Amino acid sequence: MALFNLGRKREAEAPQAGTIAINEIRVLGAGCKSCHELYENARAAARALGLNVDVEYITDMEQVMAYGAMSMPALVVNGRVVSMGRVLKPADVERLLKKLGT
Repeated sequence: MALFNLGRKREAEAPQAGTIAINEIRVLGAGCKSCHELYENARAAARALGLNVDVEYITDMEQVMAYGAMSMPALVVNGRVVSMGRVLKPADVERLLKKLGT
């Protein structure tokens, strides 16, 4: 019976999803329609999740290139590029943010 309790104890000690806070969300783009759409979708997703974070839209190419994003639009969460070259729908951004730790 001790084996069963050991498994439960490990389960309880495992880190819970949502322990990492989302501190920054940025959309990298050139100012095109697709980039604006991702920006609006990211803002909608952050609002839907109740995140207290501003979504920043960066069009300065020097800053964009500093992230290493090779195709636009790109989504950056906590300084890490998590999506490139796709316009994610609000539901897709929500799922991604939940996966990353909201």
